[in-house]
Amino acid sequence: MPDTNTDTRQSRVLKGRGALGNPDNRYQPTRVAWDDGIEGPTPVTECRPVEARSIISRNKSPDIPFTQSINPYQGCEHGCIYCYARPTHAYLDMSPGLDFETRLTYKANAATQLERELARPGYRCASITLGANTDPYQPVEKTHRITRDVLLVLQRCRHPVSIITKGALVTRDIDILAEMAADNLCSVAVSITSLNAGLKRLMEPRAASHQARLAAMESLSAAGIPVTLLFAPVIPALNDSEMENILEQARNAGAQHAAYIMLRLPLEIRDLFFAWLRQHYPLRAEHVISVLRQSRGGADNDSRFGHRMRGTGTFADVLSQRFRVCCRRLGLQARAPESNRTDLFTPPGCATHQIELFGPP
Repeated sequence: MPDTNTDTRQSRVLKGRGALGNPDNRYQPTRVAWDDGIEGPTPVTECRPVEARSIISRNKSPDIPFTQSINPYQGCEHGCIYCYARPTHAYLDMSPGLDFETRLTYKANAATQLERELARPGYRCASITLGANTDPYQPVEKTHRITRDVLLVLQRCRHPVSIITKGALVTRDIDILAEMAADNLCSVAVSITSLNAGLKRLMEPRAASHQARLAAMESLSAAGIPVTLLFAPVIPALNDSEMENILEQARNAGAQHAAYIMLRLPLEIRDLFFAWLRQHYPLRAEHVISVLRQSRGGADNDSRFGHRMRGTGTFADVLSQRFRVCCRRLGLQARAPESNRTDLFTPPGCATHQIELFGPP
């Protein structure tokens, strides 16, 4: 449970939201405010359509086990205070604070644009990850169903896909995922950060409960879909002590693989997280910050490849050893699943074009 010595700063907390305010982004000098200040009503979530000019993002990072990803949404209603995607809202001239979790956009043409990109002659099939930036199964997916539309395209084309989520809504699409998994075309990673309901409620206020996520893992595993437990982020002196218990609960729910990531604090996330930490956990805040800095070479963040996901120093080394020992004891593979197969991929419209070329059978 949170520390109780919160004094008058408690009035800054907005029920159901992670960020305490709406700070400026690094590109926009003017401050975006909701309801004339953060002490008013909780901001209402807005989700507006945009037309994406492209839908597949590509990266060459050696720290990331995929080269292609799709993000159906910009911003995320889960409101996780630690989310490394928050700074991307600055590109939209909005704040990484409350704007990120209340002013969302959905890519209305995602499925159509995906078909176009998969049909291009130069396209080379490689697994696509959903959820690399914002969660594809955040609450607004219930209404807009962009993720499901994208999955239907990938299913028709027999294109491999990996999903990362902390939303229990992923079970809605088991009909698609189970069929793809039968051909080794999909896998799902479910993120669990804590089994403490009080901590979860403060840290990721609109994400599914840990019980719902474990139940989702059971349903996915029972349907033959490979499941990975993602313990991320690991926050020293806040949730790191839960590692072994979370790994065991996930294994019991059907997870076959596991991974973890140390908390990262790039750009605006540092100030947002430090403010949240001092508000909710004032008695341990400075200790958490101290260990984080010890694990980042004395800095608040270390963006170097090979270090940013795991950290360095004594705490990081002990954490790595604990993870390996626990995975070995539980029979979990301490790595992501093998790459999904690509040899089944059929570009959109390929069969139709052949019929038009050679005539009816």
